[in-house]
Amino acid sequence: MTTLLLLRHGLTELTGPVLAGWTPGVHLDERGREQAGAVARRLEPLELDAIVSSPLERCRETAAAVAHGRAVSVETDERFGECGYGEWTGRPLEDLAKEPLWQVVQAHPSAAVFPGGEAMADVQSRAVRAVREWNERLGEKATYLVCSHGDVIKAIVADALGLHLDQFQRITVDPASVTVIRYTSLRPFLLRANDVGGEVANLMPRSEVPEDTGGGENLTGSDAAVGGGPGTT
Repeated sequence: MTTLLLLRHGLTELTGPVLAGWTPGVHLDERGREQAGAVARRLEPLELDAIVSSPLERCRETAAAVAHGRAVSVETDERFGECGYGEWTGRPLEDLAKEPLWQVVQAHPSAAVFPGGEAMADVQSRAVRAVREWNERLGEKATYLVCSHGDVIKAIVADALGLHLDQFQRITVDPASVTVIRYTSLRPFLLRANDVGGEVANLMPRSEVPEDTGGGENLTGSDAAVGGGPGTT
């Protein structure tokens, strides 16, 4: 079972009011640096087999905080880069909300193609392909982290949940939040979503042989817990 931690970058001066996209030179601000430090401390108990980042500065800086003091260095993968928003890049969101395409992005993102930029469906395709290739490269016992962007993470989560891309706007990914997906031979499991606090003990790799809980659940490691299960203690 391969465990993927999806970390959104911390805050920047543009996060919120402006669609930063691939604008160069967008760094973490003071708030973002504090967020990156906090999430790095929270993830410290986890042994990570790889730390992968979008090539954009705000992600590399967030990933570098997590990598500090570890034996692994940050690798970049452009497929985890921000959506190519084209002519929308750098524009205030309050102005973009008046564009006809805005409603398509909100209600039917699978049909959204940004002027001079990417289609949302292509963003999901490249990001999911990257996840599958990293899973195969690192192996089924690996735990690794990818630092990326809100829409990219939402697209990966939608794929893991078997949701159509048109439903991905129902997913929330806050700055410096951690979302965790465990990939098994049968299906992915979403372990955490938009997590901004809490311990990480239950993300530790489990034994090859599932613990006997007396209820017979999860015999293969890929089984869903019928009735909800007792949780991880």
